[in-house]
Amino acid sequence: MSVIPNVLAERYASAAMKSIWSAEGRIVLEREFWIAVMKAQKELGLDIPAEAIEAYEKVKDQVDVDAINARERITRHDVKARIEEFCDLAGCEHIHKGMTSRDLTENVEQLQVWRAMQVIRDKAVAVLVRLSNLSEQWKDVTLAARTHNVAAQTSTMGKRVAMFGEEIVHGFGAWVSQMDRYAVRGLKGAVGTQLDQLSLFGKNAETVAALEEKVCSHLGIPAKWTNVGQVYPRSLDFAVVSGLVELTAGCASFTKTLRLMAGHELATEGFAKGQTGSSAMPHKMNARSCERVNGFHIILKGYLAMIAGITGDQWNEGDVSCSVVRRCVLPDSFFAADGLLETFLTILDQMGVYAAVVDAELRRYLPFLLTTTILMAAVKRGIGRETAHEVIKEHAVAVSNDLRAGTISQNDLLDRLAGDDRLGIGRSELQSIFDENANDTGMASEQVAVFRGMVSEIVGRFPAGAGYVPGAIL
Repeated sequence: MSVIPNVLAERYASAAMKSIWSAEGRIVLEREFWIAVMKAQKELGLDIPAEAIEAYEKVKDQVDVDAINARERITRHDVKARIEEFCDLAGCEHIHKGMTSRDLTENVEQLQVWRAMQVIRDKAVAVLVRLSNLSEQWKDVTLAARTHNVAAQTSTMGKRVAMFGEEIVHGFGAWVSQMDRYAVRGLKGAVGTQLDQLSLFGKNAETVAALEEKVCSHLGIPAKWTNVGQVYPRSLDFAVVSGLVELTAGCASFTKTLRLMAGHELATEGFAKGQTGSSAMPHKMNARSCERVNGFHIILKGYLAMIAGITGDQWNEGDVSCSVVRRCVLPDSFFAADGLLETFLTILDQMGVYAAVVDAELRRYLPFLLTTTILMAAVKRGIGRETAHEVIKEHAVAVSNDLRAGTISQNDLLDRLAGDDRLGIGRSELQSIFDENANDTGMASEQVAVFRGMVSEIVGRFPAGAGYVPGAIL
């Protein structure tokens, strides 16, 4: 029977992310966890032969998924099957003492989440570095900024990059804060009271506490739950997936805007030699990578809805009705986020701005973009604001319609305003207003500098991710 692939993993995720969530990788993590528990139990006085620990360590990387699956078809219990397989390989039975299945699975799954969070964090740093560099590169490229997708005022391409970049900065801050607070379940037993470990160690609470501390140290997760039942609260899973949605939202908005710009030939995401935009239309250079980023973000929001369904739904000390949801959502959310960031990094490394087209569009719209400045000049001359607004709107709409109809080839709004006695501003003064403000992009340059400062602080704290280079994404 052919294997049905996980498309997100096989087509889009990086090798590092796939390694964390692979079946083989998880089994090795579980075995390392069992060994860590045994070592801690032995150090604290439990009778476990050193030779047994050595035997387990020698075979921990001998993973036969098919053999384990065959055992599970008999036991109908995945953890029992993996216990039997590991013990048979080692030739002894010393793992899983005083543990319930959830002592294994909860901690190992959280370790997978924790390591995946680190991968995402470092790639987000790489994204911010690229955005910071691009905001500086394009800080003086003036463009027609848009609201409601309609030309509104002048801005710069650097400011536009910084706008989406700062959203990612805020999402990154939330992500790091969540990592700082991320708490592992630890060894809590069947209902969270640590009863079985207490029984193993003669009701010595201090020893049981020391055992859990050693095991949590092995995991390397910064915080620990105290009052949990069989499972840790699934609201923590919701927070993680929600964090992925928030962290990548700025990426999705950026690529949506880049798709719009590409459609007007203002910018490109890059088009490699040999690439094909359409099988039917040879001229097309579709922004397909940007489209993929937007698709990934939709997937993440779908998984957020799924994980929300298991929050606030815990029965007593726990149940496993959440299991099938979590087995899909947790790895696939990270695969989607990983693929999104890999693709986005590729876009940032290859994209470009068509300055000539940007400038031509700006010249077409610039008289419109300065209407708010002209309005302020009229108000200062004592003309009623609403009267001035109506006059300017009347002529602006007329010019816009004539340009669209092709009855005029150049924007003559200043001439029309100068000829209207209701406004009372001469042609030379209107030209002066235009010349003085044509290149005025407000505080765009200063705002870009602030964004770059934010990124510099982040890189100072997390330098490892700054130079990350994305792998090949189909």
